[in-house]
Amino acid sequence: MWLTIIREFFVDLSKQKLRSSLTIVAIAWGTLSVVLLLAFGRGLGNSMMEGMLGGGDQIVMIFGGQTSMAYEGHAEGRLIRFTEEDVEMINRAVPGIAYSSPQYGRGGARLQSHLTTTNTYMEGVNPDFEVMRTMYPAAGGRFLNQRDVEEMRRVLFLGDEIAERLFGDEDPVGKEVLLDGTPFTIVGVMKPKMQTSMNFGPDSRRAIIPYSTFSNIYGHRNIGSILIRPADPSLQPQIIDGIRSLMASKYAFNPADEQALPMWDFIEQEKMNRTVNTGLEIFLFTVGFFTLMIAGVGVANIMFVIVKERTREIGLKLAVGARKVHIITQFMFESLFISLLGGFIGLAISTAIVQGVLALNMTEGPGEFLGKPEISVIAVAVTITVLVLIGLLAGIFPAIKASRVDPVESLRYE
Repeated sequence: MWLTIIREFFVDLSKQKLRSSLTIVAIAWGTLSVVLLLAFGRGLGNSMMEGMLGGGDQIVMIFGGQTSMAYEGHAEGRLIRFTEEDVEMINRAVPGIAYSSPQYGRGGARLQSHLTTTNTYMEGVNPDFEVMRTMYPAAGGRFLNQRDVEEMRRVLFLGDEIAERLFGDEDPVGKEVLLDGTPFTIVGVMKPKMQTSMNFGPDSRRAIIPYSTFSNIYGHRNIGSILIRPADPSLQPQIIDGIRSLMASKYAFNPADEQALPMWDFIEQEKMNRTVNTGLEIFLFTVGFFTLMIAGVGVANIMFVIVKERTREIGLKLAVGARKVHIITQFMFESLFISLLGGFIGLAISTAIVQGVLALNMTEGPGEFLGKPEISVIAVAVTITVLVLIGLLAGIFPAIKASRVDPVESLRYE
């Protein structure tokens, strides 16, 4: 039975070469649109997420602000400023914190190598900063360690861009630079990374030293901010509430006063980004889906033409005992075959395009924010499912019409 159906299908295709070819091309184009839109959409979404995580991975930055409410006899407008001891107190009193670091900051810090002089934003932090800000060292170097902090060492970790500016093609690790006139030894250079969330410029242009060294040299009494990362992102709300309550108690401000303790919440930002990315993928799939549906109309059209041109043949089959289910199965198979053939052609072409883009490295350098296109298994599975549905819907009505042909009347059909 199936061999007969397949043979008759190819006979029909040969009789309708132009219509069949155009229909298959339309299905292939629709599939190509869906797969490429989803692939480049996912690549863009991943790139946006990578860029955000480049500024901070599941962290919360806490700043000292200015009170906006009077509280327990204190007037509004008081400045809230943190100390290194606040970080230690938070770690002791608030459970669930995996990483934390004080942050000192200094704009316009002067760096001088044997080749050139430049200015940058410089920070004093502890070793946890590496993980929280994804500032991982390139091969041959390291980030700050605990001994650097304890011994107030004059060691420096550089962003990749400023390292190149200071030393060109030379390896900076182990070399000495002057930081605001004080000699520092470079212990590492950051691996290049994408970063879209930042303050005071990207990390690639940043200089990092131990916070203890920073406070010793510059004599700062107050830190600029506190950086924390929960052991589990789900702990974030209770950790924030705990910190807000603790600091409100120490500095005598209303815990509900958000301006007294402003926060930059990367965890919430990540959730929002994932929601936006999901919405983008749904939108792009919807656009491609309607393109496929238009192609499905072409499949239905050619099936109606085939039924009309084979009315006499269908009547003869019914007259000699063919069952209606056989007629329906034949035309449903033909419709599905056209849809899937066009779909697999479109899928093959789109896969080749994506692999070509990746091979040409068109998403690096200036085009890095376009992302790396990615054809996901889910996208392929959903596309094939849609193709099957199109084949079934485009074939079912012509198939039912064919099964209802009156054998006697069909013999008179020319």
